[in-house]
This record gives sequence, structure tokens and C-alpha cells, in this order.
Amino acid sequence: MQNKNPKPIGIFDSGIGGLTVVKEIKRFLPGEDLVYFGDTARAPYGIKSSDTVKIYASEITSFLIKQNVKMIVVACNTVSSLALEYLRKKFSSIPIIGVVEPGVRAAINSNKNKRIGIIGTVATINSHTYENLLLKKDPSLKIFEKPCPLFVSLVEEGWESHKVAELVAEEYLSYLKKSKIDTLVLGCTHYPLLKPVISKVMGDSIKLVDSAEETAILIKEIILKNNLSEKKQRKGKITCWLSDRSLFFIKAAERLLDQNIRILQKRF
Repeated sequence: MQNKNPKPIGIFDSGIGGLTVVKEIKRFLPGEDLVYFGDTARAPYGIKSSDTVKIYASEITSFLIKQNVKMIVVACNTVSSLALEYLRKKFSSIPIIGVVEPGVRAAINSNKNKRIGIIGTVATINSHTYENLLLKKDPSLKIFEKPCPLFVSLVEEGWESHKVAELVAEEYLSYLKKSKIDTLVLGCTHYPLLKPVISKVMGDSIKLVDSAEETAILIKEIILKNNLSEKKQRKGKITCWLSDRSLFFIKAAERLLDQNIRILQKRF
């Protein structure tokens, strides 16, 4: 039986972090073709202004639409926090899904003691998007936020298992360890690659909410609900576009996704 919508899913992020979303989409929807854009020339986004993030996100969304995608996944918490509604209004003809809303949903479902921690980039934390959405759903919650900007650099350098990563995590997370949270939202798609070190520092009793996994679950729900896809025997193809060719990205992508990736370049 033919796939009812054979168009690919478009996904973008500032760098390699969004590949954690790609990996989860492939796990839940292995037959889907994916087109990924990593804005490696202009990363990181987390220290940039809201206006700049909107410009970058708009350029990439326009480009992905030209690749004939059926939906766009904003696999970046910074863009999801600062520019998601802007993108949805500007590009209203296509479904656009962010990573914040799925993370909020999962945090509410897993939390027991009404105390939730959020870590993310400076831009994501300063936007208070997670906090506002969580409190909208449950005003009795206590929210504890902490920006962890160096986490992105550690992942982009491939230092997830380096001793420096643990030292940085200890420094950043000491505040949250004292806050008696039982749920910690990884509010950046780079952060799932640091799960082992974050879990080691925080302890096994803390539930880590992976927005990448939760986003993939939501995408599957939307695709099945709208009858956009059917199971196929073949494995879906992945095409990656980069704004600046990066050997580290290519190696990381092939390691994370365990398959050959077609890499192309597009400069803005």
C-alpha cells in the first residue's frame, strides 16, 4: 500500500542537537523520509536576540518548505521559545511543531511533588516559556530554572563524556539539587546527549524529561491522527543540509543515527 503522504518531514536546529529529535522520529516512525537543516554557520542560537532568532528561523523554514516537506519540526528549544508562534503565523499553510509543548506535557505527567526544574540556553530560560506554560496548566507548581549555556558547546565539541562535562554539570546543577525537584526538563535538544552525566550529578531519583523523545511521540500522534503516513517496509531516507560543512557534524550524525547520511550545503 502506498504511503498516503510520501513527502518528507522537515526538521531544523542550530547544530547537532536536533539530531536527537531525528533519532527519536526514526525510532517511532522508521519509514518516514526526513530533511534536516543544521545551521552550523550561525550556531549557537541560545545567546542571540529574539529578532535574530526569528530571522534565522524564518529563512530556514522557507528553505524547508521549498524542499516540499509536509510538516516542520522546530528541533530547537530556543526557536520554539522565541519564534514558534511567529513562524506559525507567517507560514500558516504547513503544520509547525515545536519541542517545548511536548516537554511541558511530559513534565506534568511525570511530576509528583509539584517541583519541576528547567535547564536550557540563556535565551530559553530568559523567555520563561516553559515556566509560563507549566504554570498555565498547574498554577500550584514550583518552577526552578537554570541556564546552562556551556552544555551546548560541550556537545558540539563531542565532549559529552569528558571529565570537564561533569565538572560543568556539578557547577550548573548544584542549585537544582538543593531545590528538591523530582522532575528535570532538558530544555535544549543538545542536552539528551548529556543524559548520563546529568543523571549522575542529579541522582537516579530525578526524572529527566527528554523533549526530543516527547516531540517524536507527538509527531507520531499527529501523523496517525491525520492519516499522513502508513507503515512501509523500507527504512526512510535522511538528507541533511548544513549552512557550514562540519566534519564533526557528519561523524556525529552517522554515529547517532547509525546509517549513512546525505550531506548537502546551503548558505544564507
